[in-house]
Amino acid sequence: MSEEKIEIFVEEKFRGLVVEDWARRIVKTVLEAEGVTSPYEVSLVFTDSETVKQLNRDYREVDEPTDVLAFYMLPQKGSDSSFALPPDGVTRLGEVIISYPQAVKQSKEQGHSPEKELTLLIIHGILHLLGYDHEEPEEESKMRERERELLERYLSRQ
Repeated sequence: MSEEKIEIFVEEKFRGLVVEDWARRIVKTVLEAEGVTSPYEVSLVFTDSETVKQLNRDYREVDEPTDVLAFYMLPQKGSDSSFALPPDGVTRLGEVIISYPQAVKQSKEQGHSPEKELTLLIIHGILHLLGYDHEEPEEESKMRERERELLERYLSRQ
């Protein structure tokens, strides 16, 4: 078994627009910076806005489109996690789902490339899997600062 398992699924209509090796490098940069050591598993999904909106409605009870969702498997702070993970030593982080069209829209609004927006969304989603949140102002400030640091770290390696 491979020690690092980063699964990437790109919906057919977005294939060729998302480079899987590029996305893997971003994930590895974030996990390395956050001290996550192998073996681990994580999944990234690039899909359409309708799918992300439906997942947001079904799992978060928010009937609105969004750019990224994170479904974590690690116990989160303050949670009573009774979900048993197999005792094989693999850290199963969860799944990040990104709306490709929403990323493109946001990149235009922010005046930067879709690649930069997707990089930010991957970083944001992975940080959520690791327990970061932005519900409270203090948490949001901490998460946004870490996102900036990780973006700079990733870009400096290019």
